[in-house]
Formats: sequence, structure tokens, C-alpha cells
Amino acid sequence: MDWQIAFLLLMGTVLAPMFLGVPVALAFFGANIVGAVVFFGGEAGLAQMARNAYEGLINFSLSPIPMFVLMGEIMFQTGVAFRAIDAIDRLITRVPGRLSLVAVSCGTVFSALSGSSMANTALLGGTLMPEMTRRGYHPGMALGPILGSGGLAMLIPPSSMAVLLGSMSGISITGILLGGILPALLIAAFYVVYIVLRCTIDPSLAPAYPTPKMRWSERVMPFLVYVLPLMSLFVVVVGSILTGIATPTESAALGAIGATVAAACYRCLTWRSLHKALVQTGKITVTIFFIIAASLTFSQILAFSGATGGILSLLNQFDLTPLVVVVGMLVIVLALGCLMDPLSIILITLPFFIPLVRQVGIEPVWFGVLMLVALEVGQTTPPFGLLLFTMKSVAPESTTMRQVYLAAAPFTLMQILAIALIVFFPALGTWLPSLSN
Repeated sequence: MDWQIAFLLLMGTVLAPMFLGVPVALAFFGANIVGAVVFFGGEAGLAQMARNAYEGLINFSLSPIPMFVLMGEIMFQTGVAFRAIDAIDRLITRVPGRLSLVAVSCGTVFSALSGSSMANTALLGGTLMPEMTRRGYHPGMALGPILGSGGLAMLIPPSSMAVLLGSMSGISITGILLGGILPALLIAAFYVVYIVLRCTIDPSLAPAYPTPKMRWSERVMPFLVYVLPLMSLFVVVVGSILTGIATPTESAALGAIGATVAAACYRCLTWRSLHKALVQTGKITVTIFFIIAASLTFSQILAFSGATGGILSLLNQFDLTPLVVVVGMLVIVLALGCLMDPLSIILITLPFFIPLVRQVGIEPVWFGVLMLVALEVGQTTPPFGLLLFTMKSVAPESTTMRQVYLAAAPFTLMQILAIALIVFFPALGTWLPSLSN
């Protein structure tokens, strides 16, 4: 069978069910069954598919995922996160677009604690949107900062998506985890500058209002009590990796233990909240591992069918430079982000991208960081960005999808600007990882 036919057969059996609403993992398993029968030979192929899935899931590099997820779930289920939001809110005063800046600050802080963009966005939206609406904030200054900063959780450790990308691509997990930090801080800085400038030029976007008079100690103490100790968890996770004291798996365990101890010290940890955190962690982890099992076999079938090799041979005929190849792959990821969730994009593109990265000599960690930022952009690009629908679900009922789309647009453009800077200044994504070597 020609590689073109094999490629169309396998991709068609994946994409058609997905567009019909079939869950991603089931769509890939369906394609794997077809591929195993056609290319591996019936029953023997199905047995090989099961062995591949088993061998992929016993990979120790996947173990940080459930612990990073648990770390975030404990923060949210125990309510510690809400106390920290109130502490940050007290600290920021007398600035244009105050609540929008609170959203960016809280989003960046909780990105270092949750590892989940959707959870981050839902938390910020549910907590800050009612107050923003009551204060007369323009939808662009209310919805946009929450959407933009909520997505930073994909870039900042503990990011389960970074672990997943690293484990499935063979790129250093430590490198991707550390490499996402500077781009995330750069994007957050873009947000702050944009909000201050827009609200200075047009104060009606975020009307000023009197804040309760408090002594300086009343403003600072909640931050010292409820935010600084939580940020120490981020220092433990990142610092232990950066100094070489712990592997990503060990640092994830430290983070989960630290989150549990912190919740207990704040007297927020109950059997009920712990149970909910463990159950949610189990659900999320099983979903992720199910998808991983499907994707590993799919990559192998693509390679065995000749589709991967055929595409690489076709691209070699054009004698493309590494920069052109990287830009082309990023354009594909950004385009797919309008239609698919990050996991689906990873599963579909990595079997082709990773051999190409190795073939043309692209720096793997740099590519991994670029891929991660591009996946973050996809969460806020219409029509099907996941965070757009998450935001709509927690926003006031009067909020329309058009308002959500328009609010996300400038923040999405700033994320794309960050990608361009990382492309032309690779050190933004590789400097921190280089310190761990």
C-alpha cells in the first residue's frame, strides 16, 4: 500500500469520529484497531497493539502527572486558593484596571500551583467576574485578563501538559518544565502593560472605585500568610529540579506533599475535601493515560505503514531550513488550535513533528517550549478554544460567545508575539533548562 493511501486511511479513521463527537481516546483506539488489522496482520496486530499500550503506560516518566494534578486539586478543593485570591486583591490598589491586574496576578500565581488551565480559568472567572460585572468593567477588561492568565498554567510548573509533551516526544521533561517559565512571565508582563495602557487611555473600560481603607499591615499580612507560603511550593518544585536535587517525578511528589501539608496547616484539609481531590485526580489521570495508550500505538502504526517516512522524504525534496520547518510546524499547531484541544493536537502532530525535528537538527527543548506556548494559544482561539467555553460557563448569563471571542483576541495576539520572540531569541526558552545541566 502506498504511504499516501496509508496516511489518508489512518488520519481519516481518527478525524472523522472526532468531528462526529466521539471522544479523542476512542477515536484513536478505533484507528489503531483498523491499522493493526491492515498493517500488522489481524489478531497478531491486535495483540501487538495491547502490548504497546501496556509498555507505554509503565513508563516511569509519566508518574509526575497524577502528582501534579493532585497538587492543584488539593489547592482548589480545600479552598486555600480562594484565600490567596483575597490576599492578592487586598495588595493591589490605586492602579488603572485594578481588578484586571488582580486577575493576571492571581492567574500567574495559581498557574504555579494548579497545572490546569481550565481549573485556573474557572476559579478566576467564578471568583472575580461577579465583582468585575458589578463594578461596570468592560467585557474586554473582565473576560480577557482571566482567559489570558488562566492559560498560563500550561507553561508554568507544575504543568501536566509539559510532562505529557515531554514523555510522548522524548524531549527532556525537565527542560520543557523549566523552559516554559520565562515565556509565561513574559506573557504576563505583556498583559500588565496592555491593561494599564488601555485603562489609562480609556478609564471607562475599568471604572475606578474606592477601596476599603486599611492599614498597610492589613494589606500585607494576608499576602505573607496565604500567598508566600504557597509560592514556596513552586520554589520547592522548580528549585529541586533546577539544582538537580530531585527528578521531575520526585519534585512532583514533594509538591503534592507540600500542598497537603499547607492545606492542613491552614485547617482547610478535611476528609471530604481530600476525598474529592483524590477522586478528581483519579478521573483526570485515567483520561490522560487512556489517551497516551492510544497515541503510542498510533505513532507506531504510522511509522510501520510508511506514512511517517513518506512525509519526511517529501519534505526533504524542498531542502527547508530549520527555521522554516519550525515556523511551518507552529502554523499547523496554531491552525489546529482553532478546532481541537491540546491533547488531540499533540497526538496528531508529534508522530510527524519529532522525526522531522531530529532530522533537520532543531534544538529539542526549544521546539518543545514553542510547541507548549502554541498549544496554550490554541485554548483561546475561536471557534473551539477550550478556555473560551470554560469562561462562558462561569461568566454571567448575559455574556455572549461573541463577547468572549472579542475579549480573548488581544491577549491571544500577545501570546503569538511571545512565540515570535522565542523563535528569534531562543534563550527565552532554553536559558533556564541550561542551568539544570
